[in-house]
Amino acid sequence: MKLSNVQQVYLIGIGGIGMSGLARYFNHAGCMVCGYDKTSTPLTDALQLEGMAITFSDSINEIPELFLNADEKTLVIYTPAIPQASAILNHFKTNGFELYKRSQVLGLISQSLFTVAVAGTHGKTTTSSIIAHILKEAGMDCTAFLGGIASNYNSNVLFGKSNILVVEADEYDRSFLTLSPDVAVITSMDADHLDIYGDHAQLTESFQLFASQIKPGGCLVARQGLPLQHTAVTYTAGSEAADAIAHNIRVANGDFYFDFQNQDTVIRNIQMGIPGTHNIENAVAAIQVALYMEIEFEVIKQALAAFKGVKRRFEYVVKTTQHIYIDDYAHHPEELKACLASVKKLYPDRKLTTVFQPHLYSRTRDFANDFAGALDMSDELLMLDIYAARELPIDGISAYSILSLMQNKNRHLLSKQGVIEHIKYEQPELLLTVGAGDIDQLIEPLKQALTYA
Repeated sequence: MKLSNVQQVYLIGIGGIGMSGLARYFNHAGCMVCGYDKTSTPLTDALQLEGMAITFSDSINEIPELFLNADEKTLVIYTPAIPQASAILNHFKTNGFELYKRSQVLGLISQSLFTVAVAGTHGKTTTSSIIAHILKEAGMDCTAFLGGIASNYNSNVLFGKSNILVVEADEYDRSFLTLSPDVAVITSMDADHLDIYGDHAQLTESFQLFASQIKPGGCLVARQGLPLQHTAVTYTAGSEAADAIAHNIRVANGDFYFDFQNQDTVIRNIQMGIPGTHNIENAVAAIQVALYMEIEFEVIKQALAAFKGVKRRFEYVVKTTQHIYIDDYAHHPEELKACLASVKKLYPDRKLTTVFQPHLYSRTRDFANDFAGALDMSDELLMLDIYAARELPIDGISAYSILSLMQNKNRHLLSKQGVIEHIKYEQPELLLTVGAGDIDQLIEPLKQALTYA
């Protein structure tokens, strides 16, 4: 596939955060962009306002005439999350079209560019967004594909005129192995996606392969302690045992500050535009990449202070004297621990009410004990049913699989409406919603319940 020949693009699963980024990229390039997704969301609404034609009916009759016959001008991209029985998917499979996964297309786009790829089972979205933001602030006009909506730009894709690409490298389905980056960051390698990998050893092997694909003379930046067999610049927060560290971490007037140090540079009194010790660690990785790319440390400091974060990554929904409401995408036990620890560090004297939606039956089965331990950090837990996403139910696995293992007895299994009613009645002073499913549908109703009760 020569991307220079492409004039029209069809995306099956266009509403996903990664797929929508590609849709925006090709739309910006002047291609006709169309697509299908199961349901309408604020993101698909935004794509339609940007001029893309989207159907929510899985019917061949909904496919525009331009996409009925295969030719070199047409690119069809699909997500593995689409059911194999999809009528639209099978139209393209059986009519001579060559279908590409999102990761394959990212690989094609990155071939001729200086690529910074950020991988990890968690932390990659914020880290890649920080790196892209620093580059933009430094005048290095990068293109970026991000796994979330960067608040500074209100988009998950940034368009640039330089030859620099920042990309979030997804380990799911081994997608990141289509990339050969000049600079790679690995933020974490915790067990996850065991429905795909089978066990942690296979996941670890996949990260090893990703690290081995860095171009000759390139740079690997990795969190301290990861089981990698490759030479890397290591980083961490709060420990001296790494090449790049954050220390003197402190909270002042509701903002996080820290000092950065590596073998060559010390940067003092860095203000973070977003909260959380885990985000300071993400920032350390980003700083190390920025210094490798010869960006001045004063520019780095200014960029970090101005960084507004990523939607659904420790995002303040309500912040008043009466109520604090934070929303986060955390859906892995380690992410939950980091998120809850940061909330409690910021607001140690407030009762924390957490609303959590488990994501995937397989992940719930594999990490029930770890989820229970992380959620025990809450003062009160409101649990939603499991969001199945691409999976069918697994016998004996439910939200109660986590609840039954918790030590904290102040816990409830509720429907979405039940959560809204509970919050409206209790008016918690500190509220946190976490999860990667459709829990985001609760954000506005809960905001209303707190603000206008």
